[in-house]
Amino acid sequence: MALPFKSALILFALVTLGWTALCPGQTPPPTPDPAYGSISGTIVDQSGAVVAGARVTLAGEVPSPTQEALSGDNGQFSFANVVPGAFHLTITSAGFATQTSSGILGPGEVHFVPPIALTVAANVTDVQVHLSRTEVAEEQVKDEEKQRVLGVIPNFYVTYDPHPVSLTPRQKFELAWKTTVDPVTFAIVGGIAGVQQAQNAFSGYGQGAQGYAQRFASTYGNLVTGTFIGSAILPSLLKQDPRYFYKGTGSKRSRILYAIANSVICKGDNGRWQTNYSNILGSLAAGAISNLYYPPQNRNGAALTFENAAIGIGATAAANLVEEFLMRKLTTNTHHDSAKP
Repeated sequence: MALPFKSALILFALVTLGWTALCPGQTPPPTPDPAYGSISGTIVDQSGAVVAGARVTLAGEVPSPTQEALSGDNGQFSFANVVPGAFHLTITSAGFATQTSSGILGPGEVHFVPPIALTVAANVTDVQVHLSRTEVAEEQVKDEEKQRVLGVIPNFYVTYDPHPVSLTPRQKFELAWKTTVDPVTFAIVGGIAGVQQAQNAFSGYGQGAQGYAQRFASTYGNLVTGTFIGSAILPSLLKQDPRYFYKGTGSKRSRILYAIANSVICKGDNGRWQTNYSNILGSLAAGAISNLYYPPQNRNGAALTFENAAIGIGATAAANLVEEFLMRKLTTNTHHDSAKP
């Protein structure tokens, strides 16, 4: 098949050359008229280097067809059989600003135009920077880490962005870390431990500074294990998003159902809704781990673990309702006011 292909290619080239030879634009120029003149010159840039391929357009004072020529490899151009009189040259070339040159051509004159220097075009370039999904998600996380109820209490695990991007595993762990080491978190844990001490909850810990320290440690341990397992480790393994996606629109009934449903469903990293295994299994895991450090008399085995998990799911539903209808109004540093009802 190679030989016929080459033959056809040669035939095509010969036909093309024959057609080109017949084109009017390629016919030899007419014999110069002594009454006419000629114009030639050189196109250069600001450094003095020649500019090849620049388009030179000639227009004369006397009505006549406009002529065009391209500067050669040496930057030169020329026009023959030009009607005498005033003339105007317009030079254009990619990357350069349009330049003009004018003069007067006498009868039979061979006119040499001084070198025409082109300047670099002052183009306004519109540069669009497209961030990757990871970079967009990082910006969202930074925004969420600034969200605080009444400017104090962390409200990191809700996004008000109408077009949220899924988080990477690193970003999920980053959000969990920022939550557990926030000073307000320690203050809240301290308050809970104080209430437990006052009520003598987990009596096996006793009273006094030692008892308070043990209650503080167990409460903080619950928070850390629950947050990291349910909001970082499992969401990374199961490819689920641990955040609450603020709805803010629709009827009150639809928003209530949406908030409650989000205690058992969540968005996957693929953007689809699915069972929130991360939250459910995270609650069970945190409850099971807590049995390792609670006083022996407060370890009620699997029954209490499942009971606490159910309570945790109910608490999540209640928290989502508060988040949907109240927290948005009390949270500072939210960057998406369009989501506000």
